[in-house]
Amino acid sequence: MNTSEFLTIAGAIVPERPAIIFDGQTITFEGLAERVNRLANGLSEIGVGPGDRVATMQVNTNQCIEAYFAAAQLDAIYVPLNFRAKSEELAQMLEIAEPTCLLIGERYLSLVPEGSRTSEGIIMLDGEAIGSGKSYDTLLAESSPDQLHFPEAGDEDTTVIMFTAGTTGVPKGVMLTHNSFSSYLLSTVEPADPDVAESNLITVPFYHIAGLQAALAAVYGGRTLVVMRQFEPAEWMQLVQEYRADRAMLVPTMLKHVMEHPKFSDYDLSSLNVITYGAASMPLEVIRAAIGNFPGARFINAFGQTETASTITMLPPEDHVLTGSPEEIAIKLKRLTSIGKPLDDVDVDIVDETGQSVPVGETGEIVARGGRMMAGYWQEESATRDTLRSGWIYTGDLGYTDQDGYIYLSGRAKDFIKRGGEMISPEEVEQVLRSHPELEDAAVIGVPDEEWGEEVRAVVVGNPDRVTEDQVIEYCREKLAGYKRPRSVVFVGELPRNVMGKVLKRDLREEYSYPVENRG
Repeated sequence: MNTSEFLTIAGAIVPERPAIIFDGQTITFEGLAERVNRLANGLSEIGVGPGDRVATMQVNTNQCIEAYFAAAQLDAIYVPLNFRAKSEELAQMLEIAEPTCLLIGERYLSLVPEGSRTSEGIIMLDGEAIGSGKSYDTLLAESSPDQLHFPEAGDEDTTVIMFTAGTTGVPKGVMLTHNSFSSYLLSTVEPADPDVAESNLITVPFYHIAGLQAALAAVYGGRTLVVMRQFEPAEWMQLVQEYRADRAMLVPTMLKHVMEHPKFSDYDLSSLNVITYGAASMPLEVIRAAIGNFPGARFINAFGQTETASTITMLPPEDHVLTGSPEEIAIKLKRLTSIGKPLDDVDVDIVDETGQSVPVGETGEIVARGGRMMAGYWQEESATRDTLRSGWIYTGDLGYTDQDGYIYLSGRAKDFIKRGGEMISPEEVEQVLRSHPELEDAAVIGVPDEEWGEEVRAVVVGNPDRVTEDQVIEYCREKLAGYKRPRSVVFVGELPRNVMGKVLKRDLREEYSYPVENRG
């Protein structure tokens, strides 16, 4: 199914329903369709056609969603760029994607390399147009509101190039097809219904797969999308209260910041029916607190990545209900540290280095296959072959299953620590560290060691006046095998994270990779 039909269907069923609420302004589904037509017609006038790339660089706005559907209408390829990218990273992404035009916010224009600033190809999303280029509003005002272009792309044609987070190395452009989105949404979302009105508060950036999938799901489902530029706890609570939001997606750090806000109890958040979380590890104490603080909400843990076009496993609401006997509650608490089970429309396996399935309880790499996986990396045949093997996406995430089929993460393959021939999961050590009552957060890295090859170093957020390095190490000694415990502890004010809440371990390794002093 061509994704442009999502808007066509919703526009026909609920034309007068608010599609997007942004910055106090409301756009109906009928109005959204007209704005998309105008943008598509305007882009066509400046030379955008089938297969061309249409890039955007801006915080979340209605324009990002309009740009996606306009590109799809023209059979062009949408390329959302990380607005947090540095100039060098942006240059790499532009060189890889070679967009015909760039829709950009004024604050990010200075990051664009001089050679890429041909004014004809730059459309300013805010502020004045540059050179012979146009502003977004002018382009829409000068273009026809009628649909003059009708897409012909098939299910397997690329509709999005989405760059990986870029936490290591040069970013890679993940090619996602129309089927990457439609197969997932058609199996998980009910189409627009005039008798069912829902609103979804979106804080996840649209350059991230979770953000774009959420936006397309809202359009197809006829839901009102309440858009935040960027996450801010008080504003998030205000928007939930003001628009009676039914749904929201938060990464763990966002959820934690909301609950820790001094005015958390001042807002009425009772309208929330579904809270989805994911993208980074969820500390057990945070999700337990959330279950108590949002008694009317159903929680869903969604796990996936850009290459899998979002969710491949899910921990459903029923696994978040902490009732039953002490034994049953203990089982559920354990499962809260998992990523749930595979969705019905994907196959998920855990394999060893030869690609063979590993037994229950044994760690291996998580692989997935299904109709919505990526088509490959844009102009990266070698990287595509490394990741896409015999129809399986090799995710780079390590994990294991329990006897009931629940999957537990062990960390990224590149982050695993090899000490004296023993493999150590950072995730396992981090969970122990986060359970310490005096530690707010923790990350574990491997550092070079002449004797053991690598040693375990913990980088923690906590007050060194209340807990010492030796006390942290001793705490781990009581809960972990000897070779797994940290040999050194570094106290920091906060851990470096990307916008999705993932710890930037490359940054930690760059700063804290000096050898550990011999501690016996």
